[in-house]
Amino acid sequence: MEYTVRQLGVIRAGEDGFRIALEPEYRAALAGLEDFRWVNVLWWFSGCGGPEDRALRREVRPYAHGPEALGVFATRSPRRPNPIALSCAEIAWLDEAEGLVGLGYIDAEDGSPVLDLKPYTPSLDRVESPVLPGWCAHWPKSVEASGDFDWSGEFNV
Repeated sequence: MEYTVRQLGVIRAGEDGFRIALEPEYRAALAGLEDFRWVNVLWWFSGCGGPEDRALRREVRPYAHGPEALGVFATRSPRRPNPIALSCAEIAWLDEAEGLVGLGYIDAEDGSPVLDLKPYTPSLDRVESPVLPGWCAHWPKSVEASGDFDWSGEFNV
């Protein structure tokens, strides 16, 4: 069986903020998204994905407070079999005619390919009592609180 994944647009990140710029043929798909405040963005870690990155199964000490090694599925590492990223981002504004979605912030580099957008809905995306390992239990409890957290001491990459 063959699968095809299409790039829908790109992340734009710069001095003027963050936004998603969709290809013209996908602009109509934005209808109704303006009623949501948050969106889940599936994007491609375009800086990774070479054969050595895709062959990686374990990361050595990816987190400053974590264990010596973790399987890539226990990390948010871009080096994985399919370098697909998932970020939850606040929708700051939306222009359906131009195919633009302004974002409060996204942890993607300028030019990163966008694969899909899904509205954030608490009934499907929120876990009231997640269980986390002790080494990351001190991380913020929400996306909103993450902006004020000092992430610089958390990652070894």
